[in-house]
Amino acid sequence: MKKRTKARHQAWPLIALCCATLLMSAPPPPASGQAGKPNVIIILSDDQGYGDLSAHGNPVLRTPNLDKLHGESVRLTDFHVAPMCTPTRGQLMTGVDALRNGATSVTAGRSLLRPGFPTMAEIFKAGGYRTALFGKWHLGDSYPNLPHHRGFDEAVYHMGWGVMSVAEPWLNDNFDDFYHHNGRLEQYKGYCTDVWFDLSLKWMRERRERNEPFFLYLPTNAPHGPAWVPRKYKQPYEGKGPAGFFGMIANLDENVGRLDEFLRSSGLSENTIVIYMNDNGGTAGVKTFNAGMREGKTTYYDGGHRAMCLIRWPKGGLRPAGDVEALTQIQDLLPTLIELTGLQQVRRGEGAQGVKFDGLSLAPLLRGKTEKLADRMLVVQYGQTPRKYEAAVLWNKWRLVKGTELYDLASDPGQQRDVAGTHPAVGRRMREHYDRWWAEVEPRLNDFVPIVIGAPQENPVTMTAVDWANVYCDNVVNCVRPGENKNAPWTVAVAREGRYQIALRRWPQEADTAMSAGTPEAKLTDGAYPAGKALPIAKARLKIGDFDQTTPVGESDKAALFTVPLKTAARLQMQTWFYDAQGKELCGAYYAYARRL
Repeated sequence: MKKRTKARHQAWPLIALCCATLLMSAPPPPASGQAGKPNVIIILSDDQGYGDLSAHGNPVLRTPNLDKLHGESVRLTDFHVAPMCTPTRGQLMTGVDALRNGATSVTAGRSLLRPGFPTMAEIFKAGGYRTALFGKWHLGDSYPNLPHHRGFDEAVYHMGWGVMSVAEPWLNDNFDDFYHHNGRLEQYKGYCTDVWFDLSLKWMRERRERNEPFFLYLPTNAPHGPAWVPRKYKQPYEGKGPAGFFGMIANLDENVGRLDEFLRSSGLSENTIVIYMNDNGGTAGVKTFNAGMREGKTTYYDGGHRAMCLIRWPKGGLRPAGDVEALTQIQDLLPTLIELTGLQQVRRGEGAQGVKFDGLSLAPLLRGKTEKLADRMLVVQYGQTPRKYEAAVLWNKWRLVKGTELYDLASDPGQQRDVAGTHPAVGRRMREHYDRWWAEVEPRLNDFVPIVIGAPQENPVTMTAVDWANVYCDNVVNCVRPGENKNAPWTVAVAREGRYQIALRRWPQEADTAMSAGTPEAKLTDGAYPAGKALPIAKARLKIGDFDQTTPVGESDKAALFTVPLKTAARLQMQTWFYDAQGKELCGAYYAYARRL
């Protein structure tokens, strides 16, 4: 049985806050005359690779519904994302490079968008659309960074990267899980991907009944691990490849078929833009089939960042279904959709200029008005601590990897032959482009977006090790089996002066476990949480601003409590420590709960 609590996060209506995100009032319900606007659906799969599609030649995996969509779509075959999920998601939402918008990593305090970049949802909402997200967000776990703070009218979502993230509700396992609904924790019966699509179909049906144009963002956590899925989906692949991973894709494919049938039967299909893509390079399926590319997720070879991108809009006057080989990137999608739907780019504040996109509109390309885009170079870079030249520069079919390796994909699509020595002028020109780009983004690389505490919109606020600065600590295994001393500060902003109670915990509240105790292995529906290691925690320390205090921890204590007077502040460092009786540091508090009293 899953042991849960429903009192983990609370959310309230959005109001102005100096360090908060872009503010925007909700538009009135669309008038009937707006019914001609195209609807938009973006489906973003998690950890599926370019090769994990039978239409792309996978010899094992069967994806009939995605293959059908593939056959009906304009297909961007040289389309690039980030080599990891959060940077991809931030670039999709803003049209801006990850190192510029701030969301450069899945953890390490770098998964939050900087204020000042309007999201795709905010732009659609300002244009009269109803907006919703069902699935994985991964751009912040508290106010003002949650999806319902960033333009989504309706949002049901994971915390962190999803199941077995430190930030996710304890013992979620893809079945009958607890998700956050506009900030409130609720349980949803069914398998995760089925839930996301059930919610999507219900919400779209309501929009159709009310004649409201809609933007639906459907970022699934499938097929990201853990590969827990009903047996009927993985059984056909047992002994033939990564059965659970392929089973999650098979279930996703089935749900895409359900969505497509709904669109057709409801009459919405003709005037709905459907985009399907994956969020980074291949993972579990790479050894089975990788479409001839080198390596996979996290790397700067094409196998790490080349993705599928299928675009269908029957009524939109797009070019016939087929491949388009122009070099494109995920940052192009927001300006493209603005042009295709006739929206105007949102402008921040009175008299402020609109944010400049790093992507460009692909509308002329998609409509067949041109076969080529203007000559351009693209930079692919992400990172927990981004460093110069840890990147790929793309120019037509040239690839400059890590500033020194040069590949010509026209003759070497598998990137096996480094031709930097025979094409020095090409490499030099691409490095010069990167140097100019790096000079623009480098000054703000350590400008962390703070976690806001004390705001009435969310009080208390849960902070997790996911957001420790420059430390990779976003998996449950990091806290159940701490194999090294993991610790780092949070960057916080204090919204209101007052007295704060800050509770430090080794385990989340819902685990209801003493700080020094271990946790038993938890057998779940299709897997298990590993047993948690006991630690001899005897003292806890909290440092935030000028406050620095240590308190004893008893064997049965589940939290160490501190009462802290804080003044309003835009940026403070907050760090915690757990020690044994001899004063040896064991780790930091993986969970901290800050409440303004």
